[in-house]
Amino acid sequence: MGQETPLVGVHRELGAKLVDFAGWSMPVRYGSETAEHVAVRTAAGLFDLSHMGEVEVRGPEAGRALDRALVGRASAIGVGRARYSMLCAPDGGIIDDLVVYRLADDSYLVVANAANSDEVAAELAARAEGFDAVVHDASHQWALVAVQGPRSAEVVAQISDADVPSLKYYAADPARVAGHDVLLARTGYTGEDGFEVFCRPDAAVDVWRAAAAAGGPLGLVPAGLSCRDTLRLEAGMPLYGHELTRETSPFEASLGRVVVFGKPDGFVGEDALAQRRDAGPARLLVGLLAEGKRSPRATQAVVDPSSGETVGEVTSGSPSPTLGRPIAMAYVPATLSEPGTRLEVDVRGSRVPAEVVALPFYTRAS
Repeated sequence: MGQETPLVGVHRELGAKLVDFAGWSMPVRYGSETAEHVAVRTAAGLFDLSHMGEVEVRGPEAGRALDRALVGRASAIGVGRARYSMLCAPDGGIIDDLVVYRLADDSYLVVANAANSDEVAAELAARAEGFDAVVHDASHQWALVAVQGPRSAEVVAQISDADVPSLKYYAADPARVAGHDVLLARTGYTGEDGFEVFCRPDAAVDVWRAAAAAGGPLGLVPAGLSCRDTLRLEAGMPLYGHELTRETSPFEASLGRVVVFGKPDGFVGEDALAQRRDAGPARLLVGLLAEGKRSPRATQAVVDPSSGETVGEVTSGSPSPTLGRPIAMAYVPATLSEPGTRLEVDVRGSRVPAEVVALPFYTRAS
């Protein structure tokens, strides 16, 4: 079925439904995906994310090399902190969206989507030429276990030596978890508080079992890719291959804030993105709140009811367990992107009314 993570045996023990995802055999669900979703919103979920790509960039000019390669300013990230960024093509299209961790003055860890990790590693290596920096694809040297949800800090505090309350959002520190040296990060992709444990592959089972044992009494459950998708959709977080593609720029995705112009060495795609910024996006990513029970799905047409014309396309859609309504994200003309705009989605031949709403659909209580 594809590559297997170090936790595949655990997933089989738990009765997970395994599917091929980006060339990896991954758990899509263990039982009810809705129950897993609700557990993450109300308690905690335990995820295997070992399919993600990890690229190490080290050297005296590692920060400059990443400034040149990415749209953001990696050199401005504080040691022990992280930042969301993107790798763009010369024409401004998105090759991948990434999280960049600065581990030391001259050491960074770039986390890429599984389907793009090989290309990201190759592009970073090519763009680092001429800088005193070394790029190493370390994907197979890392496993990744995530604990997400409002009780995740309680779980992690029980199994690590870290001062969990002091670890800021989008930060990472070395720690001991379940007796192993790890990198403990406080980031996430669910809209909830959450932690990622980057560990060596031979430590993954110990980390997983420790988190499951500590979290079980608190309501933690193992959670698969299916609920991860509905969680990130509710939180308005883009998914590569859906909201983000080689045909999409950060500005269309309403993520222009991550692009930093005027860096000393520039960056690949800067001229094209400056033109897109100045011209203004012709289409924008919006949230859609659909009426009834039929849920919009990716690739379905968005229709302007006043003209009957197709004006856009759904990128992601699903019933929302939290809202109790079907929700979707879609690209529509900028002229139809204002919240309150009435549109329709062609759901298998039926026109489903939908209203444009501001993203995210869900924001956790602070």
